[in-house]
Amino acid sequence: MAARLQETYEKKIRPALQEKFSYGNTNEMPKLVKVVINMGVGDAVSDNKAVDAAVADMTLIAGQKPVITRAKKSIATFKLREDMPIGCKVTLRKQRMFEFVDRLVNIALPRVRDFRSLSAKCFDNGGNYSLGLKEQIVFPEVNYDKIDKIRGMDITFVTTAKTKEEAKALLVGFNMPFGK
Repeated sequence: MAARLQETYEKKIRPALQEKFSYGNTNEMPKLVKVVINMGVGDAVSDNKAVDAAVADMTLIAGQKPVITRAKKSIATFKLREDMPIGCKVTLRKQRMFEFVDRLVNIALPRVRDFRSLSAKCFDNGGNYSLGLKEQIVFPEVNYDKIDKIRGMDITFVTTAKTKEEAKALLVGFNMPFGK
């Protein structure tokens, strides 16, 4: 069974993009390839259990088990040793990706405190978009009583768009609330 947002992409967003940018080939149309969620755990240097708690939260949010990221080199001022666990990340593709974007746009972003809109300046030249959340508790899957600490996360939307305008048009089709 296809995700609701995937059907919306096929039936509404693709024809709208075709009309707006007049593509000659259907393979030229931008599409969402993957969503990468990254959670850095700064207090993992002193507390080994912090990474485990971040992994548990990320598993609930993403619906799949994240990979633990490790330090590439030692930094004495941060008391960081090479190969020490310092965070976790997960890459979502296909159906899980569409379900996550649907939950992010319709449930999590409206729950962010003092939320007005997303910045339209966070596109890179390759058509990818990144945003940061300050709290993992905006997702309803995370039980507020069971978390040990509020952690933020970075979410990157990787698209096949060639320009910022194409990528923004694609994400606006997914109802991403961009500001001016």
